[in-house]
Amino acid sequence: MKSFFTERIGWKLLSLAAAVLLWLSVAGEPELAAFVSVRVEYKNLSPEVEIDSDVVETVLLEVRGPSGELGNLPEDRRHYTVILDMTNIEPGQHTFTIDRGDVRLPRGVQLVRAIPAQIHMNFEPGATRSVPVEVRVADDLPPDLRVVEATAEPSVLAIAGPASRLAGVISARIDPVHLKPVAGTARYRVEAYIQDARVRFQDPPRVTVKVTIGKR
Repeated sequence: MKSFFTERIGWKLLSLAAAVLLWLSVAGEPELAAFVSVRVEYKNLSPEVEIDSDVVETVLLEVRGPSGELGNLPEDRRHYTVILDMTNIEPGQHTFTIDRGDVRLPRGVQLVRAIPAQIHMNFEPGATRSVPVEVRVADDLPPDLRVVEATAEPSVLAIAGPASRLAGVISARIDPVHLKPVAGTARYRVEAYIQDARVRFQDPPRVTVKVTIGKR
């Protein structure tokens, strides 16, 4: 037992002195309070579950700590993060209370409160389906020309999102295509879109519109 305390005594005394100096430097700093806006991150959400509510991207944290740590805001804001664990979340409404275990802070900094203190979210089962592409052309042809045929390639696109949202999607749309005022067949490359922002494409939304124009 005696050898444990006497072995390498010099290094141990040096480590102890360094620890004491570090403690004194921190203890000697005045404690400050600050508010910092930080990003909210979400982890471990099942791919079979979709968020169907407004997503809170940032929260305001009131923190306290040594002036040396808080004096570098906002340069050190990247060290402050709220991380919500969504493991085992099922469809339905869920409320997350932000506490110290959800917040990543620099050493020596303490969380006083979060604003908002809770985040309320709605979750739904995820779903996929295919919808037709709705072709639209601008009505700006000369009077002597008409559209004989207009088709999209591909004619259907796969979409994904909350099940209730997908139920309301009838088609994927494109902006009206402005046609060349020349008889014949032409192809136009366009982007399709879905009017519901919570629904996304699984297929690339690039569509080729084939239009045949003829004489009246």
